[in-house]
Amino acid sequence: MLHSLFISSVGICTDTRKPLPGGIFFALSGPNFNANAFAAKALEQGCTHAVVDDAAVVGDERYVLVPDTLKALQELALEHRRTLDIPVIAITGTNGKTTTKELVHAVLSANRKTLATEGNLNNHIGVPLTLLKLKPEHRIAIIEMGASKRGDIAELCAIAEPTHGLITNIGKAHLEGFGSLEGVVRTKTELYNWLRTHGGIAFVHGDDPLLMAESEDLDRVTYGIGPHCDVRGAAEEGESHYMNFMFEDVQREGRWHGETQLVGEYNLPNAMAAVAIGRHFDVDDKAIINAIGEYVPANSRSQLKDTGRNELVLDAYNANPTSMAAALENFKNLRSNRKKLAILGDMRELGATSLAEHEAIVHLIKKLGLDAILVGSEFLKAAPEVTLRRFVDVAAAVEALKAAKPTGLLVLVKGSRGVKLEEVVAVL
Repeated sequence: MLHSLFISSVGICTDTRKPLPGGIFFALSGPNFNANAFAAKALEQGCTHAVVDDAAVVGDERYVLVPDTLKALQELALEHRRTLDIPVIAITGTNGKTTTKELVHAVLSANRKTLATEGNLNNHIGVPLTLLKLKPEHRIAIIEMGASKRGDIAELCAIAEPTHGLITNIGKAHLEGFGSLEGVVRTKTELYNWLRTHGGIAFVHGDDPLLMAESEDLDRVTYGIGPHCDVRGAAEEGESHYMNFMFEDVQREGRWHGETQLVGEYNLPNAMAAVAIGRHFDVDDKAIINAIGEYVPANSRSQLKDTGRNELVLDAYNANPTSMAAALENFKNLRSNRKKLAILGDMRELGATSLAEHEAIVHLIKKLGLDAILVGSEFLKAAPEVTLRRFVDVAAAVEALKAAKPTGLLVLVKGSRGVKLEEVVAVL
């Protein structure tokens, strides 16, 4: 019943602040609110039906009563996904999954109608909402999958039923929820488990020993810089801070050279993943190069910004020990006549390992010889020395930067989203 109602609607609405006349409202409640109370308003705004799980709010035949609205949304998404016999590529990983998803989307869109996760709608709500945007004209779907605790990826795979999958990497993130790095490994590789039991194909970073070992018995396509990789590539020197790269295929003749608008050689595996997937789905090599070169990052992900006073490397959407170390090492290696400054924010959700991980980053800063400003309570505890400037929050850091008026610098801005380091951009 729900799927037939959905097919005749214009889509799904979950927020009465963003009304969708002609759509179906799903009352998805949270820990601090009961969305069933908004069902009547959604209908007044033009929704054709309201899916609720509280019998007390049901007023007429436009209300669809279910045991659990979230479960109903997920089951509807699965039913809808099964109506379209198309490849579904699941992408997860500790770092780079959103950038990789965007690059893969750009590449595959070169020769077919492609649906991809918008923004970071990669959880138990975002994945079904993405699947419900599938139309008959779509020839392939790219579903980003995030995880913060064990079982998350398995749950999302059961909703999306991917035919192909990619784990960008596995590192230290959300340790508070996973309990340990081993917990991260077990959760991320739930994607491999799904592909293994359902005859799927994995795209695997061939230079990553862990991923290679975990995917050993899978039908897979490998990419990386090693000679054993099915699709090989390398970063190349360029005149700007942007990453240039080349790639070749052991099965084909020829070598291709491309440019990106991404800062940092740590983006090479992301670009190579897009190359490998594009080639697997028969996208022309030139089209692959053009698509990757035209992709412009957003949301403070590997962005380069010239403010007129300073040049900024913005990577402040998120941070964990693995990505923070990679960003710092890349920043150290960037060729520039400008003096370098790293502005770093706390890395969140590290649980009992937080102090040690922040201390390790402070040690790395010193080892690399970088000047740095540290923002947040965790860095305050990890760096008691006065040799590094430290601020309890971004507001204090902004005030200090306003007074100092830094000019002529190359600045790395990197931290967890909750620190809100993007607020320092205006004063740089």
